[in-house]
Amino acid sequence: MTRHANDPVELSIFQCAVHSIAEEMGAALRRTALSPNIKERRDYSCAVFDGRGRVIAMGDHMPVHLGSMPMSVQAAIAALNFGPGDLAVLNDPYAGGTHLPDITMVLPVFLEGDLEPAFFVANRAHHADVGGKFAGSMGPATTIDDEGIRIPPTRIVRGGRVDREVLDGILRNVRTPWEREGDLDAQMGACRVGEQRMLQLAAKYGMGKLNALIEELLDYSERLVRAELRQMPAGEFDAEDWLDSDGVTDEPIRIAVRLRIDPEAGALDVDFAGSSPQVAGAVNAVRAITLSACFYVLRCLLAEDAPATEGILRPLTLHAPEGSIVNARPPAAVAGGNVETSQRIVDVLMRALAMAVPARVPAASAGTMTNVTIGGIDPRTNEPFAYYETAAGGMGARPGLDGISGVHTHMTNSLNTPIEALEYAYPFRVRRYGYRRGSGGEGKFHGGDGLIREIELLADAEVTLLAERRRFRPYGLAGGGEGAAGGAWVTKTEAGEEVELPGKCSVKLARGDVVRIETPGGGGWGRRGTDNQGIS
Repeated sequence: MTRHANDPVELSIFQCAVHSIAEEMGAALRRTALSPNIKERRDYSCAVFDGRGRVIAMGDHMPVHLGSMPMSVQAAIAALNFGPGDLAVLNDPYAGGTHLPDITMVLPVFLEGDLEPAFFVANRAHHADVGGKFAGSMGPATTIDDEGIRIPPTRIVRGGRVDREVLDGILRNVRTPWEREGDLDAQMGACRVGEQRMLQLAAKYGMGKLNALIEELLDYSERLVRAELRQMPAGEFDAEDWLDSDGVTDEPIRIAVRLRIDPEAGALDVDFAGSSPQVAGAVNAVRAITLSACFYVLRCLLAEDAPATEGILRPLTLHAPEGSIVNARPPAAVAGGNVETSQRIVDVLMRALAMAVPARVPAASAGTMTNVTIGGIDPRTNEPFAYYETAAGGMGARPGLDGISGVHTHMTNSLNTPIEALEYAYPFRVRRYGYRRGSGGEGKFHGGDGLIREIELLADAEVTLLAERRRFRPYGLAGGGEGAAGGAWVTKTEAGEEVELPGKCSVKLARGDVVRIETPGGGGWGRRGTDNQGIS
């Protein structure tokens, strides 16, 4: 905390340089990937780390990936004795991962003659299938073994050569091996781009200068967060919200938090005591997810150009009871913890923060990624296919602004798959795609509307949903109304009937059946016809 850069301009240039490396890695991954989920939806993230595994730059990618990725890097460092030319692969949620479809690559960057890495570069991408009981690997499982192949930190490249035994072992356990291999190759290539750029940076600055800039950049991030916390009122602020169910029983699942703000120290204590125990279904979150949500909320307090580094977490003390819904123990199923519970953790954190700084916090957004996976045999090729998408919803209204409609919010930062790409890649016909008018919450500022998407199946398929906000709607703030709940229906062509689908299910459907997804709207902010002065 006592170090300061001699030249703030030089620090800013360095910050932009390492950030651009993470961004370039992402661009390389996107261009070379095979699956629409990575190429079109951009369900990936890239980051740069120092030689101690501390994150020093993140791309503008997926918050749920980025906040947890450092734990995967640390797990790889602890498990493997890296040498030049090595590259590690892992997806174990209990080793810093999120859920099994998110596969992480970690590459050590060695300077010539060095025995220890000077840096690490890493990326994480969501693969549309990693095996398991359900096509798309995102179904209502009850153990992690049902969710797909679980990869501990493992060398997939040794001394610059791909270990085919390791790669083939992964590919034998998935439904779409050719697509998986293409996406894994793209991840490897993106890491190589990051390696080359970091070597160029080291040649330009020298390691003595780089290490000094890294330390100052980490300290700068910490100072920014502490400065924000020092402007907040001291006190304890409690909030709770609920998951609809775990898909095994209908019991709601509580997530509770207490924020303790210490402005004098510029510190924040986050305690999830009182949250429900881990459950039988797949909505359990590992600790890395909960830490990632906290990182995201702290990052939201800062300006857009603030460096996203390990320093952001220094003012934070996290209490996540082991064996709870926010810190599950193996062999709990966790596919939905990454995509659904992470969103609810953010909702609860934001609700508590709104009690401290009401003029800075938006109402709840959709609060679900509304995961849809469809798998079967494509009649055009007679090959297996696996489609995965998170459907966007409404953004919560903000103090002074309406929410945005049909966007991914909070822990997801992906795009909506274009209709053309969807119909080209899969045996589908998109019958309808548009805003769900009136689904945003009422208020002085309206919540954003959700989306409606209807997909006609052109092949027999297994359709799996993993979605929330069916029973507990996105909350409004400062007197604003709730957003509309989400829903899903299937029209059975032969029977001519429409059947509502539960939020967590897996069903076999026939060619010609139509699936309709309606996503939640965001909550409203403020009472209509008031100026909301003094409302907390």
